Amino acid sequence: MSKHLSPEVRVPIDKENVSIFREESRCIKCGQCRDMCRDYIGVLGTYDLLRTGDRAVCINCGQCANVCPVESIREQPEYGMVAADIMDPEKVVVVSTSPSVRAALGEEFGMEDGSFVQGKMVALLRALGVDYVLDTNFAADLTIMEEASELIERITTGDRPLPQFTSCCPAWVKFAEIYYPEMLPHISSAKSPIGMQGPTIKTYFAQKMGIDPKRIVNVAVTPCTAKKYEIRRQEMNAAGQYLGIEDMRDMDYVITTRELAQWARMKNIDFSALEDSDYDRLMGQGSGAGVIFGNTGGVMEAALRTAYEYITGDKAPAVLYQLESVRGMEAVKEASLQVGGMTVNVAVVYGTASLRRFLEQMKEGEKQYHFVEVMTCPGGCIGGGGQPKDKKFEGDALRQKRIDSLYKRDGAMKVRLSHENEEIKALYSEFYGKPLSGLAEKMLHTCYRDRSGQLNGEGMD
Repeated sequence: MSKHLSPEVRVPIDKENVSIFREESRCIKCGQCRDMCRDYIGVLGTYDLLRTGDRAVCINCGQCANVCPVESIREQPEYGMVAADIMDPEKVVVVSTSPSVRAALGEEFGMEDGSFVQGKMVALLRALGVDYVLDTNFAADLTIMEEASELIERITTGDRPLPQFTSCCPAWVKFAEIYYPEMLPHISSAKSPIGMQGPTIKTYFAQKMGIDPKRIVNVAVTPCTAKKYEIRRQEMNAAGQYLGIEDMRDMDYVITTRELAQWARMKNIDFSALEDSDYDRLMGQGSGAGVIFGNTGGVMEAALRTAYEYITGDKAPAVLYQLESVRGMEAVKEASLQVGGMTVNVAVVYGTASLRRFLEQMKEGEKQYHFVEVMTCPGGCIGGGGQPKDKKFEGDALRQKRIDSLYKRDGAMKVRLSHENEEIKALYSEFYGKPLSGLAEKMLHTCYRDRSGQLNGEGMD
């Protein structure tokens, strides 16, 4: 007998799931989680619990939690553990914040949808007692340096197959591992921004600040529940390998936008009354390219700005600072660009069910794509599984406000290219050497594995 209700009623969730859980007493069996996982994510309905040993197949995206109307499905909470570490004088708590959080957190405190609240967000974290507040936009720039360099290498040397797919979304990566393992060589080996931020903090940052890395507790504030899974992947221990500390994880905890708001309310902090605060200096600066990582099409646009300049030696044209063809709420977008004497074909996809259709068309068609961005959640990370809920049922209108907030920020910044971030330049000069260097490959890149056996109950995680 199955421990789960029928998948025709609701989406199965294992107790072992590191990203989400279900509180049974609240479930009203409305089926909204079922519809989301089946129709938009494209996971439910692709496996049989009888064949998986009664284990649910899950890519940890948390979209089922986003649509649950009664808070039965929620993210696995970690902010309590972070709070406990803050109270430990032996621990140094370092928090890094993802781009999308600052365009949505204010909604939890009654502010206008899409309000850009970076300064108050940093101030909130300081009020909660963390030791350092860093910007994951910094690591977004670092990701572009590695990912764009990898793309150029694929195009110019043919060492790996085209198109190159982005690797920033851990739910998409896991989806590929389960359903499209033949595509794994196409996925960029560059880790996500959080995947790069973690080991860089416990090595470079620790060294520069004179902190024993064993004392550091690395926390990521993200819009994403899949990041809770990502940081626990076996290979996310590059700093430990570098330092010879076997049990060290690169990133220790992930808390979502909603968790951060809940933590603030528990501490009776008046968010609206907080005076803006700035990030810490080291690893606290990102470019406009890093800011737009939170939007569908943002990673693509950011990478093309740098790739264009690397390939041609010329300044990126104005179109790459507002690449409308990859912006907006369409699930699949395409563009063709002249880069030097070459036509580069790109595509942007969000929603893994939409991705299935795109991949089948790509395999059947004759068009040669060079670069494809994939995000699981609607509108990209701004619609992540840990973001404030759409309680007014605005749908894409709400997501568009968050998107516009990040693009507006990018447009107002002086530095809008990842490779012009002075802190990134210093990091390579002082530590990594250059993109795709031996050390960069060890610390900032990863590999993927075929998980298709999960559909038959093998290697469940």
